[in-house]
Amino acid sequence: MDPKKAFRFELGAEVMLNRSMERGSVIGRSEYVNACDSYLVRYVTSDGRQVENWISEDALISTD
Repeated sequence: MDPKKAFRFELGAEVMLNRSMERGSVIGRSEYVNACDSYLVRYVTSDGRQVENWISEDALISTD
């Protein structure tokens, strides 16, 4: 394990869910020894609901 590994997305970063193309903001993050990092993302779904979900790093795209 690399102790200096940085998170791919900063808190407050704007991201897009790569399957649904919905956009949101990173409001939390977690790291694991044997799994990819996860991010708590707040976003509005395509049907207009505001939700918060934990999403794996590999399922997110930066909008920057």
